[in-house]
Amino acid sequence: MADSVRIDKFLWAIRVYKTRSEATEACNGNKVKIDGVPAKPSRPVKIGQKVEVRKGAVLFTYKVKALLENRVGAKLVDSYAENLTPEEELRKLHAPTETFFVRRDRGAGRPTKKDRREMQEVWDTVDFEHIPEGFQDFGDDSEDDEEDYG
Repeated sequence: MADSVRIDKFLWAIRVYKTRSEATEACNGNKVKIDGVPAKPSRPVKIGQKVEVRKGAVLFTYKVKALLENRVGAKLVDSYAENLTPEEELRKLHAPTETFFVRRDRGAGRPTKKDRREMQEVWDTVDFEHIPEGFQDFGDDSEDDEEDYG
């Protein structure tokens, strides 16, 4: 086997992205870094390198353990890449995003660049380690709704 593999192919093979096209687009959009350096899709990745992938608000970090070119089953992924993503990043996956909904008047259009920057500032100040009571199960729409709405 070769001593390196294209980064887009590797990310697809370890199931970070569903398609190789998505992996390529992420690389072209500067969402993938190898050892802290932005990576183009054709950039080779080697064993021992650290790969950072930005997906939404979360920055996933992986260490390359072995190389592969073909997609493997989810159970085998741990043999090829070690997930080093910090717990605080993973908590962002469960953040109550609905609490950041900004009410906009009908017909006001899209937020301006200034509005988006202000929203990003608010998002960055959220303490994901200390989520207030009542917001921890925010996305759970189980039987509580039936009781409230009959």
